[in-house]
Amino acid sequence: MLLPKRSKYRKQQKGHLAGYETRGVFHEHADFALQVVDPGWITSRQIESGRRTIARSVKRGGKIFIRIFPFKVITKKPAEVRMGSGKGSPEYWVATVRPGRIIYELHGVSAAVAEEALRLAAQKFPMKTRVIRRHALSEKVVY
Repeated sequence: MLLPKRSKYRKQQKGHLAGYETRGVFHEHADFALQVVDPGWITSRQIESGRRTIARSVKRGGKIFIRIFPFKVITKKPAEVRMGSGKGSPEYWVATVRPGRIIYELHGVSAAVAEEALRLAAQKFPMKTRVIRRHALSEKVVY
């Protein structure tokens, strides 16, 4: 699983997810990409699950680029604990994504294999995504 080696503070505030992404919205490395349509949080487990799904689907061929990283910590209080007495302990890490952000890029496989692999990976996430191509941006499929 992905998590930072160290962070400045143990606990963070929730923040907000308004607006559209301005960084990480263009293809950098590959011809096929999985792009987010709705805002939300993606946990490190979901990122790893999607990566493993893509690797298994392309039979470990091609090259996978992960374009997000879970920098944000989510805290949780134990079950059946009374209100008050401070914030809970860190539970898991998430990546905040806004519409337009590219999650994965896939290079070195055919179009049919890439679209199927990214479609299977899209089912691991709690928000809508779409598969985009570098050269034919008019073909956008929303999952």
